[in-house]
Amino acid sequence: MGHHTLKIFACRNSQPLAEKIATSYRTTLGASSCLCFNDGEYQPAFNETIRGCTVFIVQSTNPPADNLMEMLLMIDAARRASAHKVVAVIPYFGWARQDRKDRPRVSIGAKLVANLLKAAGVDRVMTMDLHADQIQGFFDIPVDHLYASKIFVPYLQELQIEDLSIAAPDMGGAKRASAYAKHLDAPMIISHKQREKPGEVANMTAIGEVEGRNVVILDDMIDTAGTLTLAANMLMDKGAASVRAVATHPVLSGPAYDRINASPLSEVIVTDTIPLKGGEDLSKFRVLSVADIFADTIDRVYSYREISSQFIF
Repeated sequence: MGHHTLKIFACRNSQPLAEKIATSYRTTLGASSCLCFNDGEYQPAFNETIRGCTVFIVQSTNPPADNLMEMLLMIDAARRASAHKVVAVIPYFGWARQDRKDRPRVSIGAKLVANLLKAAGVDRVMTMDLHADQIQGFFDIPVDHLYASKIFVPYLQELQIEDLSIAAPDMGGAKRASAYAKHLDAPMIISHKQREKPGEVANMTAIGEVEGRNVVILDDMIDTAGTLTLAANMLMDKGAASVRAVATHPVLSGPAYDRINASPLSEVIVTDTIPLKGGEDLSKFRVLSVADIFADTIDRVYSYREISSQFIF
């Protein structure tokens, strides 16, 4: 069987990360462009042949919805240009919080997005730290689900934090926090929050030993940073020596930057699945790149090698 040429392309939202992935893979990004019309429509195009190629398209699908739409149009363009295989590399899979009906008469956005990607003609999806593991089951095609623990754990080990405790900001994150705690041989703290309405937390308590501990709060994403900063304040009030945060996806919407900078958090460790906004005070942020993980996985998928050894736990 002849090997199909590999090409990596980027949509506009994830251009910087895609360039790093291509560099890590020791190649350059394929040539593509996006024609914008006055009414806000746009038409992505491949500016080189991809006939018979295995095409990887990189784009995080955080809002606006244009980011998802552009990915769908790129997949469609690749299909129509006779690509052999089309792989959607979606470092941050948007709409993932809509993974079930948590109240009557709502959409299940994550399933709809999976259907849209399939309808556009994608052969495979590669993503990182899904909000809920079961989203993999929304697809009838292979999903490579990567974990940022591959870069977070070594970073935390390098810091050599004494009296380290790992905290989950809510019950939902307990499983992830527990895996880190076990691997780092640190005790665990669970924050329990009660919500009055979506996006607003009424009050919060901690389950576990907090006093004198250097706490790392672990989450898959930071959106408005409301829960995170509330947890940080609560832990400091309960006598924590310091509080850091580790989160894969820096969605950081609305007042998030201001909240973090005004909070007792000493450091916020994130990845580059979503670019940080320019013009903000980023002195508390430490960005670790996921480019090498994606480049390595792209190589393994392309050459039909296993990827399970990629995972720490």
